[in-house]
Amino acid sequence: MTTTTEAETPEARPLDVGLMRTTARRLLAEDAELPTFDELETLTLLLRGHLMLAIPEVESTAAEFPEDDVPRACALACVKEARMRLGLEVGHGLPAGIAHAQRLARAVGSLCDHYDNLRGGRPHA
Repeated sequence: MTTTTEAETPEARPLDVGLMRTTARRLLAEDAELPTFDELETLTLLLRGHLMLAIPEVESTAAEFPEDDVPRACALACVKEARMRLGLEVGHGLPAGIAHAQRLARAVGSLCDHYDNLRGGRPHA
């Protein structure tokens, strides 16, 4: 029988910021190819999942800072924006879906930036 230490539990693992950024770049890179409808659906689900993981992590990390801390306030504003993005309805058609996914991708990238900033810019993975 194997035992799991606290550091090995999913709750204790840091965010995979590299993977999150790679997923976001798939839609935001200057030379990004437009996804097919099926690819877009998959990317949108991945980005939503990344947001659902990142939001509580950034929020709890920000909570460790004083209430008047500027990076804390910026991170919490980003969390609020990301939550709002999760609640938006997608328009009809591929262009509307791509625009929605790009907004999610930008929110993922911003949360990754705040996560790294709050944790001192140390690499995580």
